[in-house]
Formats: sequence, structure tokens, C-alpha cells
Amino acid sequence: MSMSKRLQIVVQDEELEQLRHAAAREGLTLSEWARRVLHRARETQGGPTRDRKLAALDRALACGHPTADVEEMLAEIEQGRDLR
Repeated sequence: MSMSKRLQIVVQDEELEQLRHAAAREGLTLSEWARRVLHRARETQGGPTRDRKLAALDRALACGHPTADVEEMLAEIEQGRDLR
């Protein structure tokens, strides 16, 4: 079981009243309302989707950069240095 922690957020008086009214419209305490809003924000934030990752990979592959096994590429780089 984990202990609860307090989160303090500094807001202007006017904004605090707006937040209290938003919570009251949903029949919640300000604390419960804020927890739910933060939870929703965290859930929607997430990381990139599978499709976005694949699209990024497609864009990278379309650039035509050289690819090979890392050891092979490092060896080629070293060979190029020897040509100087």
C-alpha cells in the first residue's frame, strides 16, 4: 500500500474560484475534481502510437541513409580515416 502525497498548485484567486465552480458543477470536491482532471490528462498524453512510430520509421527509411551492421559501419568509418 502506498501513502498519499499532497500536491500544491499556486493559482490566482479568480482562477481558484473558476476551478471550484467547475468542481461544483460536477458535484465534486475541488480535490476530487483535480485528481480526475489530472488522471484524464495523463491518460490522453501517452506516448506515440504504433502508427506514428511506423510512419516515423517510413520517413527515416525514405531518406536513403546508408545502413549496415553497426560493426561493419564502424569498420568502414575507420577505413575512411586511414585514407587521409
